[in-house]
Amino acid sequence: MRLNGRVAIVTGAGGGLGRCHALMLARHGAKVVVNDVSAALAEGVADEIAAAGGTAIGIAASVTDVDAVAAMADRAIDDWGRIDILVNNAGILRDKSFAKMTLDDFRAVVDVHLMGAAICTKAVWEIMRAQQFGRIVMTTSSSGLYGNFGQANYGAAKMALVGLMQTLALEGEKYGIRVNCLAPTAATQMTGGLMAPEALAKLAPDLVSPGLLALVAENAPTRAILCAGAGHFARAFVTLTEGVQIGGGTDAAERVIEAWDAVGDRRGEIVPDYGFTQAERELAKAGFAETLIAAR
Repeated sequence: MRLNGRVAIVTGAGGGLGRCHALMLARHGAKVVVNDVSAALAEGVADEIAAAGGTAIGIAASVTDVDAVAAMADRAIDDWGRIDILVNNAGILRDKSFAKMTLDDFRAVVDVHLMGAAICTKAVWEIMRAQQFGRIVMTTSSSGLYGNFGQANYGAAKMALVGLMQTLALEGEKYGIRVNCLAPTAATQMTGGLMAPEALAKLAPDLVSPGLLALVAENAPTRAILCAGAGHFARAFVTLTEGVQIGGGTDAAERVIEAWDAVGDRRGEIVPDYGFTQAERELAKAGFAETLIAAR
């Protein structure tokens, strides 16, 4: 499980969960780019890593700034010659009920979480493809997977990261790039006002970071969603039920409603290998399996 010779970038690593991720990666031998919007915080964590015998540099950059992120990737290449691991951790909250949420609040959260992850991933993608190795972790959330009151913006961005992970894992597979999601529950500056103090005490961010190693190691999975908090680890899956063939006709809508329980029966559900599995199944049930194969 050693990461000797590996180079990692951790965004939003000036404190909280990102700091714990950076310290853990460095402790396992990786050289770490500690990113944060605050230069003082980023450099402070880099100094902390160096004091413990590791190797790190602190770089201030907003993940929404394409040029600054590109410069950060260039710095890592200039200093260490490669980028092996990207942990998209940076995030913000703008919690309000949807009725009270402004579109600016919605856009700001999507920009940082979703676009920030896309910008950072784009900056390292060709590097990882060329070196035939890469480990990318998106930070999703139970708010995206299952919803949370007052977090329409955050939940939308976090579920979008699952979709980004699913596609990039498929596109990166032949290049040795594995892409996963981490869904943490941790007491950080971002979540401090959301939970009771006694609960926060059990949710130290350093109890999440051990799960990160499983997602970036040599034998890491790909397309996994790992949920972690309070030292507990579980996996979430996006599944597809067997469903019911309804067909067409003027009463098709009524028959869908009548069959609703059967449509959602989870016995025999699967985790599709790719998105087109849905269409393959639908056409097969309609008797057009050969047509579908020809179309692919």
